[in-house]
Amino acid sequence: MNKLLIGLTTIFLIINCQNDLFSQTSTEDTLKIQQPDYTFTSIGKGIEFCETDAPLKSVVNDSKLTIIRIEPSLFEFELKAFTENGQKRTVKEWADTFDFDIVLNAGMYELSDGKTSRGYLKNYQHHNNATLRENYNSMIAFNPVDSLDASFKVLDLECENWHEVKDDYHTFAQGLRMIDCNQGLIGWNKRKQSCSMLVTAMDPMHRVYFIFTRSPYTHNEMIQFMSAMPFELYNAIYMEGGPETSLYVKTDQTTIERIGSYVSDSYEKDTNNTFWKLPNIIGIKLKN
Repeated sequence: MNKLLIGLTTIFLIINCQNDLFSQTSTEDTLKIQQPDYTFTSIGKGIEFCETDAPLKSVVNDSKLTIIRIEPSLFEFELKAFTENGQKRTVKEWADTFDFDIVLNAGMYELSDGKTSRGYLKNYQHHNNATLRENYNSMIAFNPVDSLDASFKVLDLECENWHEVKDDYHTFAQGLRMIDCNQGLIGWNKRKQSCSMLVTAMDPMHRVYFIFTRSPYTHNEMIQFMSAMPFELYNAIYMEGGPETSLYVKTDQTTIERIGSYVSDSYEKDTNNTFWKLPNIIGIKLKN
């Protein structure tokens, strides 16, 4: 494949694998990659775990993909935002404090203030960021107004009218598309850069996937990896990249901790082994 190029911004020597100054285009080119073994194991009610080799070897670490798959109807979802709660915690601390089974980044945040989401972020009447960001065309939605609606969705704002759906849910977190509503691949066009990253996606059975890699890949490589997965993923949204990237899962059977680190050209270290304190997270717990 001709790999599309991306670029990212360095601020205060702390790096998110992120940049607003790029365009996104659909691409029909595909990488010639090996198909990994995507075998899932149940690790708790409604939670499945898969860890497999990435289709391409990375220059750093073990080239593994960690995938958590959940049945969202069995869970409650909460947004914890610094501007509402006044706290930063690691994902483990968030889980221990609020009895969450799963905790992950609620999207990228402004490194200049350490608390404000880069995209729209709303929880009931509270806005962490009330501005809908141009070119951030994915939106996580949960806490439905109508209990008959899906408990958790990832919306493609190019497929759905924001003004028609913005009152359907109490909680929203905006981010960048990687795969659209029709399973189209969204190319990230700028200079090449790779990083640890976390992505959320859906499948046609409305199951939710949290896909993590510590080994650095470009965004376009990860998009191609997801496209080749046998789950028919759609509405994939980029959650975070670099050392802030965090995924924590704790069930009666196991504990899974995944910590990001590397960003090429700016944070070229695979030495971060500690969860960062995050201002905004999504917490998930099994319904009683």
